[in-house]
Amino acid sequence: MTALESSAKKPVNLSLNEALVRESRAYCGNLSAKVEEMLQAYVEAQRQARSQHQQQAQAAVADWNALHDASGSFADAHSTL
Repeated sequence: MTALESSAKKPVNLSLNEALVRESRAYCGNLSAKVEEMLQAYVEAQRQARSQHQQQAQAAVADWNALHDASGSFADAHSTL
């Protein structure tokens, strides 16, 4: 059980397509539970994507720093000072 699953419930208002809600009731009895399940999956996917992006950025910075340490900066040869 994640922290999100154990949190207290809060009523919210959503505006949903009426025909879509009517049709969805044929597939699930508890629309609130289904929407919460799907929203939780979306939040987790976004959290993972953000974490992956951060790891990629950190790897790019480490690679750039390694290149700079090995080769120096292009601008060093063109300093006006």
